[in-house]
Amino acid sequence: MPIPIPGWASLFKRHNQKVKLGQGHIVVAINPTSSFGAHADAGAATVDALLNAGYEVTELRAEDFHLLTGKVNRALSLTPDALIVVGGDGMVSLAVNAVAQTSIPFGVIPAGTGNDLARGVGLPVGDIPSAINRLVEALTREPQRLDLGRVTSSDGTQVRWFASILSAGFDAVVNERANTMKRPQGKSRYIIALLRELFSFRPVDYSITIDGVSSTQKAMLISVANNTSMGGGMKVTPQASMQDGLLDVFVLKPLSKLRFLRLFPRVFAGTHITEPEVSIQQGTHVRIDAEGIVAYADGERVWALPVEVDVVPSAVRILL
Repeated sequence: MPIPIPGWASLFKRHNQKVKLGQGHIVVAINPTSSFGAHADAGAATVDALLNAGYEVTELRAEDFHLLTGKVNRALSLTPDALIVVGGDGMVSLAVNAVAQTSIPFGVIPAGTGNDLARGVGLPVGDIPSAINRLVEALTREPQRLDLGRVTSSDGTQVRWFASILSAGFDAVVNERANTMKRPQGKSRYIIALLRELFSFRPVDYSITIDGVSSTQKAMLISVANNTSMGGGMKVTPQASMQDGLLDVFVLKPLSKLRFLRLFPRVFAGTHITEPEVSIQQGTHVRIDAEGIVAYADGERVWALPVEVDVVPSAVRILL
């Protein structure tokens, strides 16, 4: 049976005890509503596989994301062997914000709608049994290191980490819309939200600084990418790498609605980057400001611009 979370006294007693990889305690955080419940049994299957492999498992569930985050942070005081998240990119966001710059590796069972981090690192997407088998095998190997993006508020008081892409523009507005929609269920919800917002959205005046070089420009959107895709496989920055110590800054210049609709399907193949309205520039530190725009990172709401974004090489360890 999965073990319950210990009380605070037990947590502090075991704090800083190192567990040898492959032989110890694993925390499994489960989002039961990922992909609108399409993979509701993925969490139980993951826990069963780990128990059968001889691991001690702490299983965490909560309907409220913030409550689950609190449970995860409390459980990580045990310095477990690994943190495993079962869900989509929102759960990846929870994981990297919990274990960034620590010794605790994390793993992902991609049971969400988008699963862009999983796509970027080559995990099985759409095949839960294969993903679970891959995870159990990965626990016997040395974790790999990935870069992370780090978002800092303009006053320096707030910090958020992201694994894939930070959005600040039309794509962020689409995220806002999609997060309020109950239908359709699945990644088509993002596309429907995109089409609904397209006809009312207007280009935004941005101030952007990349590695100390500043400019002002009007754009439909600006994305800061550590990974290749967002929105369930849209290859916004197809040449981005999570191990090169660089961020790819994607800018979509103003274009007509018809031109957008013609260009949009090409983003799924990553062939849009040769078009004149698209520019991609690499850097290590980015500052973005614009009026009335809220940033999203890994599909999760961050805060209103301005934001400071930098890349932290090898900031996290992932089980692959």
